[in-house]
Amino acid sequence: MTDRSNFSVQRYTRTSRVGAIAGGILLVALIAGPWWLDRANMRLLVEIFYFLALAQMWNLLAGYGGLVSVGQQAFVGLGGYLLFILAINFGIGPLWTVPLAGLIGGIISLPVAFLVFRLRGHYFAIGTWVIAEVFLLGFAQAKTLGGGSGMSLPISVIKDIAETRSGRDAAVYWLALSVAVAVIAVIYLVLRSRYGLALTSVRDSEEASDSLGVNNFQTKLLVYVIAAVGTSAIGALIYMTKLRISPSAAFDINWTTTVIFIVVIGGIGSIEGPIIGTIIFFLLREPLADFGTWYLMLLGAIAVVIMLKAPHGIWGLIAERWDLRFFPVQRRLHFDSIANQPGRIDG
Repeated sequence: MTDRSNFSVQRYTRTSRVGAIAGGILLVALIAGPWWLDRANMRLLVEIFYFLALAQMWNLLAGYGGLVSVGQQAFVGLGGYLLFILAINFGIGPLWTVPLAGLIGGIISLPVAFLVFRLRGHYFAIGTWVIAEVFLLGFAQAKTLGGGSGMSLPISVIKDIAETRSGRDAAVYWLALSVAVAVIAVIYLVLRSRYGLALTSVRDSEEASDSLGVNNFQTKLLVYVIAAVGTSAIGALIYMTKLRISPSAAFDINWTTTVIFIVVIGGIGSIEGPIIGTIIFFLLREPLADFGTWYLMLLGAIAVVIMLKAPHGIWGLIAERWDLRFFPVQRRLHFDSIANQPGRIDG
């Protein structure tokens, strides 16, 4: 029997400490972006930030919660429309509508969850898509919101962001960066908590987690609401950059298919995976866009090849090969007396 003093629980790794330092340096450089980036590159980074945040939210839901949704565009569109409703009808500053849209989206997700949680597996995925289509049809019939043709943000609302164009670009850039960083930080802290352990246990086996005293329904409900809050807030951010919204664009299933592609190629079930996947997606997007209608088919083919060759994505290959963990959400048992062989407890 091994003496308890012969091992210790490690929550951080050497690579995670190095990654924290490198991430801090990168964050400082990104915060200073408006002073060294041109307008086109700032807009590109804003797009990267919100796709990264969307991918992290979907990864939390599917990769850690086991809830594979193909209807997250429901909350993207809902968040976008809440931006317009809150800013135009209630006079709330556009920057404040982002957290408010997330809060309202989370509240609306509660009755939605009680509907879709009656379904399992593939039926759950189809049910989430049906909910998104219901949202689309509902907003398309709302004449006060422009109906099917949509609406644009008034000039007065746009100027509430900042008086000058350069000021608005900087404000939206910093907001997008803040949202991306906040999403990653919240997910990391959630997964490092006892709730993170419960969540992964429910994902792996609901019967086993139930036998250990985990409330499966509450655990899944909480992760669904967290994903809805984040996705709705990101939706408001997205349409703050676009300045115009329509039901067909806001509730487009491509929002979800794109983040699924990002998570699959990067590595599902890890925080690093969506980061890698987002970078790869934007590196592929420009050259593949020249193929026109073949664009999505080529992305799909790439995703299939990666799933066959690397089921855990690109980051999965890297982590397995070099044992890298920049965001360690696992606890490792380090034995001092048994050849210093680390064990690992998923969590």
